[in-house]
Amino acid sequence: MTGTWYHLEVRPRIPERLARLEELACDLYYSWSSQTRHLFVYLDLELWDRCGHNPKLFLRRVAQQRLDEVVHDHTFMEGYNRALSEYDTYMQETPQCGMSDCLVPGRDLVAYFCLEFGFHESVPIYSGGLGILAGDHCKAASDFAVPLVAVGLLYRHGYFNQEIDRDGSQIVHFKPTDFSELLIEPVPAPGGGELRVTVELPGRQVQLKVWKAKAGKVDLFLLDSDIPENSEQDRAITYELYGGDARTRIFQEIVLGIGGTRALRAMGHVPTVWHINEGHAAFSILERCREHVDHGLGFDAAWELAASGTVFTTHTPVPAGHDVFSHELVSECLGALAGQLGIGFERFFALGSSPGSQGGFNMTALALRGSRFHNGVSRIHGRVASEMEGYIWPEVPHDENPIGYVTNGVHLPTFLSSQWRNFFDMHLGGKWRNQLLNPDYWECIDTLPDYAYWGTRQALKTEMLKYVRKHALRQFRRNGNNPVEIERLTRYLSPERTDVLILGFARRFATYKRATLLFRDPERLARLLGDPERPVLILFAGKAHPSDIPGQELIRAIHELSMRREFQGRILLLEDYNLALGRWLVTGVDVWLNTPQYPLEASGTSGEKAGINGVINLSVLDGWWGEAYDGDNGWAITPDVHNAEHAARDDLESQALLDLLEEEVIPLYFQRQGNGYSDAWVRKSKASMKTIIPQFNAGRMMRDYIRDLYLPAAHQCATLSREHARGAQELADWKNKVLGHWAQVQARRIDEPLGEIYTGEHLPIRVAVTLGGLSPRDLVVECLVNRDPEEGKAAPDQVHRLQPLDPQEGGEVIFALDLAPSLAGLQHYQLRLYPFHPMLSHPHETGFMRWV
Repeated sequence: MTGTWYHLEVRPRIPERLARLEELACDLYYSWSSQTRHLFVYLDLELWDRCGHNPKLFLRRVAQQRLDEVVHDHTFMEGYNRALSEYDTYMQETPQCGMSDCLVPGRDLVAYFCLEFGFHESVPIYSGGLGILAGDHCKAASDFAVPLVAVGLLYRHGYFNQEIDRDGSQIVHFKPTDFSELLIEPVPAPGGGELRVTVELPGRQVQLKVWKAKAGKVDLFLLDSDIPENSEQDRAITYELYGGDARTRIFQEIVLGIGGTRALRAMGHVPTVWHINEGHAAFSILERCREHVDHGLGFDAAWELAASGTVFTTHTPVPAGHDVFSHELVSECLGALAGQLGIGFERFFALGSSPGSQGGFNMTALALRGSRFHNGVSRIHGRVASEMEGYIWPEVPHDENPIGYVTNGVHLPTFLSSQWRNFFDMHLGGKWRNQLLNPDYWECIDTLPDYAYWGTRQALKTEMLKYVRKHALRQFRRNGNNPVEIERLTRYLSPERTDVLILGFARRFATYKRATLLFRDPERLARLLGDPERPVLILFAGKAHPSDIPGQELIRAIHELSMRREFQGRILLLEDYNLALGRWLVTGVDVWLNTPQYPLEASGTSGEKAGINGVINLSVLDGWWGEAYDGDNGWAITPDVHNAEHAARDDLESQALLDLLEEEVIPLYFQRQGNGYSDAWVRKSKASMKTIIPQFNAGRMMRDYIRDLYLPAAHQCATLSREHARGAQELADWKNKVLGHWAQVQARRIDEPLGEIYTGEHLPIRVAVTLGGLSPRDLVVECLVNRDPEEGKAAPDQVHRLQPLDPQEGGEVIFALDLAPSLAGLQHYQLRLYPFHPMLSHPHETGFMRWV
């Protein structure tokens, strides 16, 4: 029996000359500044690792003697002053990106809502791609000096730490977070003390504490229910990310959407654009509607006004990614809000209705109906989302409905390794940092010396092997593997074995990501990996949600295969995948694998992180890779889209993957010339880097959001807000008129269609429209001309508008066009009509359309 352990932390006194270390340690800017992180590494690398790369905690525990020493260390002080200069310059200067004056601080403000934010492994409020994307979005906003504030939740447990035991079972550990160790501080209340806001839950009010984290030029506000003023039940609302049952989930989304809106109001923020990143924050739309109703607007006008400034980004085609709550739960939690909005439950439930969730309230449907600017996160996903969510605009062709896309990008300063930055500085000078959005500039990569380029890739591989070996040894020793077994399992993890071809697969273990696609022909795979002259190693890492049993079975299947004699040491499953491990993998492996079931990979940014570091992608043509692949910058598996049988598709695509490995990837890598490396491999690696850096970085993503979504939303909201929301009222009244009369609108063609005319002649087109209570100015009648009317064509070759003539007897109005074709030869045309108002955000947002 042992005695009680008491804990004592002896904190140093920061020397005056190093006083600004604490400033650097309390800004998430360090998460994308290698210059800043290097200061802490230089002070004490072992302590830095023990503190989970948390600079605030690190400065509480670093030895006083070490701080006193480095004050007289020329190398450290030079780095310290350089880091301060970089930080001060960053905070004061606005980059010349061409977009910096579009959204003006003091006039414009974007409020960015997300349920998770992945800035760095030391801030555990993220689980995967959505959170990393949200972190990168904020970092890019800071880089571009976009006036943006972010809103999320502060989780006591965050996401889980993962162990994989000797049997391949995922063991989940939730480690409580000590908020005093995070880079956050309570937001002060205007009258003193700490800011609190409240939200209404069934039979009670819940108080929320508001915390603030600084991320360069962006503020991140986090809501916390774990405070003494609340009951134990309500304190637990913000305990876990994606934890609990449906009640916990809807409580979290009320806290995020409604509580987050109230927190911004309490701090005096007046957003002009509200960006909802996935449907979790869609209740913010209802809260803003309530505010407008309180100020005297009717619900319809309030809805239009709130929607006009709202941007909604949907991130997944997978049904599990779209929250649906029962009507009973929604009425229990939000019944009072429906009354405050002045609408009955039938209409309230209709806001979240969708064909696939009868009797349920779909948060994606609410977000789509309550926003006027919508996007998927890649070109393919934009198309898929427009089809999946097309029920919002039932009569409009999917490719013309209001869902567009902005392809995700990764934050280059965060994920481009410091070795590559130093390499570019040496060979290109510092100007490359100002050319991140210029594809033409990056052609210069081809001029860089191959031997130096390859040397940088190999140095990164060596560092990754050191880290992964240490990581794997800790895992295997804990699991009780004997020394002989451990030696066999880690034989290719030696930093000296950079001749091994290393493939990486690291992402959330969900069934649609098909982590085991490689294993459908294990005998062939064993032959490919087992060639002693051409050694190949595959590294796997990832977590499955604690309630996702099929995802956990994938982990067990990979583990079991990795322990088979023929695969020991050639397939490794690494536990506890997070940002730290991910950074090593995306910079150090040779090939990045991604094998999702098409078209369920909305974007997938891990391959982008790998590609900017010269890693070559081998992926199914889905998500971002469907845009990036050009035949030279990697390898592609063409999905078998015509085969509806999943097993058959998996078989075919698995064979295609193994074919690529056997016939192209492995031979190319080991095609060594006298200089010790494959010239053709270096060319492909360079092609990966030069095509991906300028097109798939977060700066390009932010530019697209500003240009295509934020600016139009800010303009639309300003337009509808003028003169006490006169525009919103007018638009709402018009939509109600259209809704009431559209069923009576009919159209027929009254001219005799001609099958041919000669050059210089006109084709008369006349359409008689029964308006059913509408006026001619409420409609657009169009003629769409296509040379080739093949299905799936994105847009017609020409669009011509018919003009109304005087009303005829019987209430019909003739719309006329004398078409003078500018195309020669055979062509095709269609006629259609749809409602139109100059204040619409998108011409087809009503969802109504008639074909003649």
